[in-house]
Amino acid sequence: MAAPPHLKTLKAMQFDDNKPIYIQIADNLCEQILSGKFKPGSRIPSVREWGATIGVNPNTVARSYDVLTERQVIFNQRGIGFFVADNAADVIRETERRKFIEEELPSFKSRAELLGINLSEYIS
Repeated sequence: MAAPPHLKTLKAMQFDDNKPIYIQIADNLCEQILSGKFKPGSRIPSVREWGATIGVNPNTVARSYDVLTERQVIFNQRGIGFFVADNAADVIRETERRKFIEEELPSFKSRAELLGINLSEYIS
């Protein structure tokens, strides 16, 4: 029996020991939304389906879904499943931009300065 279409979009995950698995699962789903694999309004795999597919406890996936529901990236229709919010891509981009500017960019800038790299030469 072939896998349901929404499970075919799931890719194998390589987990990083330095980051909580539930965050990695949430990040993976966000990447798939941004890439268009999950479109606004589309159903995403259930907690049990995704857990079984990627080999993690369903409670871990549930925690990921809680985070994404809180961020309003996905929503739950009781008895039917979880779905991608209409503005999910915008929410994800804004969240990731803010995180990049506040957390990653200062470290990058500092490292470039230590190495004597003039960033204006590389930014066009």
